[in-house]
Amino acid sequence: MIEPKKRGAEMAVVPVGVKRPRTELVAAAQAQQLSAMGPPRSSSLQAPIMLLSGHEGEVYCCKFHPNGATLASSGYDRLILLWNVYGDCENYATLKGHSGAVMELHYNTDGSLLFSASTDKTVCVWDSETGERVKRLKGHTSFVNSCFPARRGPQLACTGSDDGTVKLWDIRKKASVHTFQNTYQVLSVTFNDTSDQIISGGIDNDIKVWDLRQNKLIYSMQGHGDSVTGLSLSADGSYLLSNSMDNSGKPKCVFVHLCTHYRSKVWG
Repeated sequence: MIEPKKRGAEMAVVPVGVKRPRTELVAAAQAQQLSAMGPPRSSSLQAPIMLLSGHEGEVYCCKFHPNGATLASSGYDRLILLWNVYGDCENYATLKGHSGAVMELHYNTDGSLLFSASTDKTVCVWDSETGERVKRLKGHTSFVNSCFPARRGPQLACTGSDDGTVKLWDIRKKASVHTFQNTYQVLSVTFNDTSDQIISGGIDNDIKVWDLRQNKLIYSMQGHGDSVTGLSLSADGSYLLSNSMDNSGKPKCVFVHLCTHYRSKVWG
């Protein structure tokens, strides 16, 4: 369900240092809107250029649409908010449908679909143009922490859950295609570049690679000292970035070199 909204950005934060911002921002305080003029905005990453306010609780995930002009955010309030990131930077729509916190979001490659994972044990698939929920993937028995659509090929998606499983889905079908049983909770999943392997991380500290042709775990990669909370594949599919709660509870990232012969090298 899509609910049109118009909630503007609350404030702008001016970059620190002597470097002048390339875009002038004019705030209309009473209307709580913000207009951008001049050249396209850019950031030196020294400070935020915009604060988008609208969620009623913690924000767990933000993802840009592939076109770079909009983004989706989700959180504890069970809502998915869609934002324009140029012009008025308004919250132009709200997607409702989950009954639990929305933990993760991902657009598919062409941006036509938005996938959302939730503590209500489901993953929803949304039409990003209309906001209509086109599919609800049900099968997990506990919180779904992560979801990821295949980069290319069939309309596949993978999910990871507190029930200790990694599931493969064909979104054209009702039930999951295959379930891989892990020992502990799964916190993050992604596909490899060719979408014939699923890579997962969880509270057992390891990164595991599941082969979709053999339907089994083919190898594990060690290197983290605590739960693996996020995974991201490089654009060419050669490297994997993982983040973890090791190093005394502080997030830590490592690069993993993915080789065709199932060897790995971890770079700290």
